[in-house]
Amino acid sequence: MQLSKAIIASLKKDLVRSVPSAAQLELPEKVLQFGTGVLLRGLPDYFIDKANKQQIFNGRVVVVKSTDASGADAFEAQNGLYTICVRGLEDGRQVNEYIVNSAISRVLSAKNQWQQILEVAQSPQLEVIISNTTEMGIVMSEDKITDQPPASFPGKLLAVLYERFKAFNGTKKSGLVIIPTELIIDNGRQLKDIVLKLAAQNELEAAFISWLNDANHFCSSLVDRIVPGKLAGADLEQTQQQLGYTDELMIMSEVFRLWAIEAPDPRVAEVLSFAKTDPGVVIAPDIEKFRELKLRLLNGTHTLSCALAYLCGFETVKAAMADTDFDAFVTKLSKTELARAVAGTNISYEEACKFADAVIERFKNPFLDHKWLSISFAYTSKMLMRNVPLIKKYYGSGEGGASSAMALGFAAYLLFMKSDQEGAGYMGSANGKAYMINDDKAAVLSQKWKAAANPAAVVTAVLADMGLWNEDLNQVPGFAAAVTQQLQFLTQSSAKAALLNIIKE
Repeated sequence: MQLSKAIIASLKKDLVRSVPSAAQLELPEKVLQFGTGVLLRGLPDYFIDKANKQQIFNGRVVVVKSTDASGADAFEAQNGLYTICVRGLEDGRQVNEYIVNSAISRVLSAKNQWQQILEVAQSPQLEVIISNTTEMGIVMSEDKITDQPPASFPGKLLAVLYERFKAFNGTKKSGLVIIPTELIIDNGRQLKDIVLKLAAQNELEAAFISWLNDANHFCSSLVDRIVPGKLAGADLEQTQQQLGYTDELMIMSEVFRLWAIEAPDPRVAEVLSFAKTDPGVVIAPDIEKFRELKLRLLNGTHTLSCALAYLCGFETVKAAMADTDFDAFVTKLSKTELARAVAGTNISYEEACKFADAVIERFKNPFLDHKWLSISFAYTSKMLMRNVPLIKKYYGSGEGGASSAMALGFAAYLLFMKSDQEGAGYMGSANGKAYMINDDKAAVLSQKWKAAANPAAVVTAVLADMGLWNEDLNQVPGFAAAVTQQLQFLTQSSAKAALLNIIKE
């Protein structure tokens, strides 16, 4: 049988931890969501469903989809219900639980049901708009609000807001909380700027512009949760057999969840009452701290661990973290070094270490097959953005040395980038296996290796390249010497030996 509200009462309550009541399936529609993707269903919709089950938010989500899938619509067939398989580690305990999410009331097609979407805009129950339309979704266009529908997401949003303005005669209480989750910095501010430009381009009246500015809250936000999506074939079949029903919308997510929402006005917290039900929702006047923690301690640890893990022979993150020695390396890197460099005026060392502990636990998730080669995509630009600022701070403070995990991580990156051109691409080799380097700087690094007489010369040439780092990293006190020592160790011995040498310090 297929998941739908008709079978809710017959679900195996011993297996499905969280099941909606009949009343929750009739809650008013308070959210308009642009996007049907797994991130939205696994994070914002997860929080809304959790709050509804605690009778706190008491509102459901109308989803707008921009594409039309062929055949029967699974959302309609399943009454918007879907299963979230939450899998991972939390406080050292393995989690594997199933939740039937009832946050979504219906899904409307922007192409075929635009008038119905505009009717949602006229609803007095509507309070929130959420989006995830990819980074390319928040862009300026030539959209007209009279288009059916406007092509871009900002164009659609402007049309919805204008419809609401007209329906409620521009009253302040009819304003909405608008939260984009696209992965761009200051996404709320950028979205608002584009909507205002589109309003001017469409020659909309001054009263609407004032309402747009004064009555609505465009909140920048940061999302952090790995939601791989649909289960793999055998896993899906086994899970559905165990649960006793089929589910075309079933998704998996890790345990960790964070939705940081920037909102100086206390009115926003009143509207987003679902934040009360889970510490993973944070509403704060400034969310830069959370962006910094994620960028430096999650992404940065990935980047400085990636090459070393692959050179050691580990294909996936979980395989590397199952190794006691590599676990010790990641712990030293993230808590002893990166956390110290992150700590400052707005982030305490204790906060950084707490976040690092969560990162380490996420890396150990036995249910995720996160490949190091995937993480190595655009390796050089990631190293520049995520790690160079911390390298400069750590070594500039005098704490960095030859035995730093940072130095080994950077040296391993250099060795990983040693390659030969094959056709239009560049191939590296480790442990007798060739691998493709997906980095726009691959040719530059390859040439540095070919032109250098020894590892020390490679380090000097790479660190001096302004095109890679926008500065000469040889000027960072002690860093070049430390990386040189680690690269010599890597080339003369092995990645595993270099790893053991570091963690013994």
